Amino acid sequence: MNNSMVLLKNLLRSTSQWNQYRHTRDRRKKGRIIGNFIGYSVLYLMLMAYCVSSCIGYGKIGIAEVIPILCAITISLLSFLLTLFKTNGYLFNFKEYDMLMSLPFMPGTVAGCKFLYMYVKSLPWNLSISIAMLIGYALYAKPAVSAVMAWIVLSFFLPLIPMLAAAFLGFLIAKISAGFKKKSIIQTVLSFLVVLFVFALRFIVEAVGRSGRIELVLTEMSGYIKDITAYYPPAAWFSRAAAEGDLLYMLLLAGVSIALFEIVFLLVGRNYSSINSKLKSHAAAGKFSMKAQKSRSIYNAIAYKEFRRMTGSSVYMTNVGMGELMALILGIVILFVDVDQLLGKMFNGVSLTKEMLYPAIPLVVHLIVGMVATTVVSPSLEGKNFWIVRSLPISGKQLYQGKMLFNMYLMVPFSLFATICICISAAAPLLTGILCVTLSFCLCALSTAWGCVCGIRHMKLEWENEIEVIKQGAAVMIYLFPNMLVSIGMIVLSVFLGTKIDRNIILAALIALVSILAAFCYRRACSLAEK
Repeated sequence: MNNSMVLLKNLLRSTSQWNQYRHTRDRRKKGRIIGNFIGYSVLYLMLMAYCVSSCIGYGKIGIAEVIPILCAITISLLSFLLTLFKTNGYLFNFKEYDMLMSLPFMPGTVAGCKFLYMYVKSLPWNLSISIAMLIGYALYAKPAVSAVMAWIVLSFFLPLIPMLAAAFLGFLIAKISAGFKKKSIIQTVLSFLVVLFVFALRFIVEAVGRSGRIELVLTEMSGYIKDITAYYPPAAWFSRAAAEGDLLYMLLLAGVSIALFEIVFLLVGRNYSSINSKLKSHAAAGKFSMKAQKSRSIYNAIAYKEFRRMTGSSVYMTNVGMGELMALILGIVILFVDVDQLLGKMFNGVSLTKEMLYPAIPLVVHLIVGMVATTVVSPSLEGKNFWIVRSLPISGKQLYQGKMLFNMYLMVPFSLFATICICISAAAPLLTGILCVTLSFCLCALSTAWGCVCGIRHMKLEWENEIEVIKQGAAVMIYLFPNMLVSIGMIVLSVFLGTKIDRNIILAALIALVSILAAFCYRRACSLAEK
């Protein structure tokens, strides 16, 4: 642990934005760092406000006693999923691997350090949820001071067990995929399967919860939540320690977390060097034949380069391709579902018909497909190769036009497929279907251009791990939240207006508005590319 802490301390120093702010003389860089601090602070406050309001709702319906269990479950699920996405980039196949392994530390120590770094980076999100739910719980339960202190202390241990489980699962995925030729693709497929299983499990639980009347569900919700502790004991330990100040359960949760950390990285350390060596190796074909070289346009050549870059990184594929995969599944499943019955189950007691949702169909699909555009991260992923790319005999405008073309190649087919399937299932008229498909295409163009603006404007070329760009970059955050908020707002507005005026008029107006925004963002991206 001492060696891991030495490595962790230096790793945090080298990547700390506060450290960069103190020592840099670049005013623009200081301004971006301040902007990042402000942006993350706003996000933390929004998350805390949502958690507090949720707890107030639980208190009003008389189930405040389950808030500690809900806190444990929420943090555990969030920690598990985020760690599963990050494990490959943080623990395996990272850039500074050769440098760290040349130091006089055991492989398990290096792996433990990278895990702790991942834990520290996610700690602000977990603490925001925990402290906010503590505030909501305190409004109704009036816990003792000892219970409050136990809650705060155990908030640091609560994410460890699910993160260790996700890290060990990521270790198994890496170990299995290391034996294949297409390592990154195998890792991506296995990661997708695990995530889809988690999502499917969530919907199964929701379906069971909706099987009865809403009043019955609310009445029995406390019992349902308490039953979860039988399958996930750490939630029960946290609840007993945080609600009652029980020292025994507090020590149990902390002790088990530390013991699992030692066991997991003892096992990981034994195979750590061999797995990384296999992941960094590249297979060479024993037989090859000379073929004519393909000729592509400049834009298609850049798009193909982006395709190879994406398929060469499981982290890139998993995070960017998840929306497309979900849209594909949605499009297939919706063909076998009665939309009216689905709306009746989702909005029990609300008079909502499928005709009212016609203008929202492309927006719902875009909310899934447009989660992350490749143009947001691809400028930063050039990293140290950026100057090599810019030295090619092409303009900056052509470079980013090629990157935007690849995102359209990736996003448009899935978006149009899901839109057409929903229109067929909802029995939308032909003209409405055509307008929905047109709007879906325009939304893809808007996401592509807006993502490129964010990617160029907040480009980060100095990084040691691609996760810093793909999941934690300022460009991703600035793209994601306005994109999501605008999409959700437009869905609500379109459904509301659909009850007042003709839906085709709404779709036509949305097409015009989105096209104007897409054209503006495209011109802005081209302007930034030439600077």
